[in-house]
Amino acid sequence: MSKTIKDLTAGTAGGIAQVLVGQPFDIVKVRMQTAPKGTYSGMMHCAGGILKNEGPLAFYKGTLTPLLGIGVCVSIQFGVIEYMKRFFTHRNLASGSGGVNGKDLNAGQLVASGVAAGLANGFVSGPVEHIRIRLQTQPSINPPYNGPFDAMRKIYSAHGIAGIFKGQGVTFLREATGYGVYFLAYEKLVQREMRTKGIKREELSPMNAILYGAAAGYALWAVIYPIDMIKSRMQTDGFTSMTGRKYASSLDCARQVWRSEGPKAFLRGLGPTLIRSPFANGATFLGFEMANRFLNSF
Repeated sequence: MSKTIKDLTAGTAGGIAQVLVGQPFDIVKVRMQTAPKGTYSGMMHCAGGILKNEGPLAFYKGTLTPLLGIGVCVSIQFGVIEYMKRFFTHRNLASGSGGVNGKDLNAGQLVASGVAAGLANGFVSGPVEHIRIRLQTQPSINPPYNGPFDAMRKIYSAHGIAGIFKGQGVTFLREATGYGVYFLAYEKLVQREMRTKGIKREELSPMNAILYGAAAGYALWAVIYPIDMIKSRMQTDGFTSMTGRKYASSLDCARQVWRSEGPKAFLRGLGPTLIRSPFANGATFLGFEMANRFLNSF
């Protein structure tokens, strides 16, 4: 099995772990981000309303799309980040930098690798998250979509490929910014442990993989949360003026939200995100590191 295939397979394991752990928190975040001002008094009010009105399975509404799609997304993220790390390692070896084996990448190399991973990931995460958000926010009575494939079929039929990729520009901005910071934080923490303890990467403890993944997740959300809120608004907005479109563009969305709801609106739903983040991102990196370790043991 080639190194790239191993990276993609391990990334898929990380993505599945992320979805299973994080999905209930994500639906609360999306509902709070996209609901009219005053709908929910807080995270527990939103979660309680979902549980009371829609039942416990509602917290996994739209899970099939992210389980398939985010498995692919995280696979792409790790496939690209590991490819870029090898690319910069070869450059370091040629220039005599990056330590004895060239693997001590500097901050600029790690950010560039993360940005590349984010942009590659964005081609899949944009439509995947769009469909997921449509399913998460549709009414439980007489819903317009009967599942992810029905949603994709109906949106494509009515609005073409542009409808499927609605909100794609702000998605690319979020992914490039976020994953540049995300992988920088994780890799620097791993580098520090390897250096201070004199260990190899495969000797990194599972608990530290979780802790460093949690820290990387917090770094990511600290940078991208307002961008993510705009993305959610764009992906729940109407497709045309005839179907209730409110925003002409992502920038127009940001301006309207600022004027009508104030700066606090850009942080609405942050609570469940901060609770979800350490579990979901810790599970992601644990899944990747353990799967990668297993695959490389053959």
